[in-house]
Amino acid sequence: MSFNTELTRKLGIRIPVVQGGMMWVGYAEMAAAVSNAGGLGILTALTQPTPEDLRKEIRRTKQMTKYPFGVNITLLPAINPPDYKAYAQVVLDEGIRIVETAGNSPGPVIKMLKAASPPCIVLHKCTTIKHAQSAVKLGVDFLSIDGFECAGHVGEHDITNFILLSRARQSLKVPFIASGGFADGQGLAAALSLGAEGINMGTRFMATIEAPIHNNIKKAIVDAQETDTQLVLRRWKNTSRLFKNKVTEDAYKIEVESKTGDFSEIQPYVSGARGRQVFLNGDKDFGVWTAGQVIGLIHDIPTCDELLSRIEKEAVETLSKANSLIGPKSKL
Repeated sequence: MSFNTELTRKLGIRIPVVQGGMMWVGYAEMAAAVSNAGGLGILTALTQPTPEDLRKEIRRTKQMTKYPFGVNITLLPAINPPDYKAYAQVVLDEGIRIVETAGNSPGPVIKMLKAASPPCIVLHKCTTIKHAQSAVKLGVDFLSIDGFECAGHVGEHDITNFILLSRARQSLKVPFIASGGFADGQGLAAALSLGAEGINMGTRFMATIEAPIHNNIKKAIVDAQETDTQLVLRRWKNTSRLFKNKVTEDAYKIEVESKTGDFSEIQPYVSGARGRQVFLNGDKDFGVWTAGQVIGLIHDIPTCDELLSRIEKEAVETLSKANSLIGPKSKL
């Protein structure tokens, strides 16, 4: 038995699971392993320091998998923003036609991707229905509906997936996938039942053999509880969910106690450069790094193939069990 959803049909994948773009994680090793296992692997464009470095990473991924993979382009506020269009042009030049977008004002990049020949399939991440409806007007093919449980940028409205996915089913005319809080086949079955065409997983893929991060961090995820994340930067309307460690606790203390509200007070604590070092040196307390509440559901470090095979089996069994609960109408 195999899955047949809008996502599997359109992307040419076997299992309706997308590996979300993750900073300092979405390298060729990660994307290729997920694609080889039947899902959709994703490279993270801004993990690469320049567009030309992204070109090299795309070519490296092509050597590691013959299956479809995509590239994530996230547009975030920055004093010196990256040349997003240059990254997008490399994606097009290299023949990649699946792109995950996220962040602020993605219109120009999405327009560029959709104007290609053939046009790209664009999956856009949203944390509210309002933002999803705006993305529909830009011509995206799929919406990735990101619940409050997710890692990283959670938005400012704190809407969990149970509500957000049902609202998406009620009001969106474009197919959507569910993102935030997914780690197993039961979650995939639930998402499909709520109207999604598949799921997006980030944190769960960090705790796999192929994830290009230090094994100490993978073990930290396995040992963590669902309560071991911390929301920071809400004061500046840039709320992020991070793994709870000494640095995030110090950052949060400054955020709530600062008399001035000057971002410079907290900036050294939320440095992306220090977060990058965490994945290299294995010290979970060295800097901030993103993790979703789903860490409470992660109990092992399998290969991507083992993980996706298990998710597929669990989802089929869960959906079959749910179907078995329906029988002839009772005469009672």
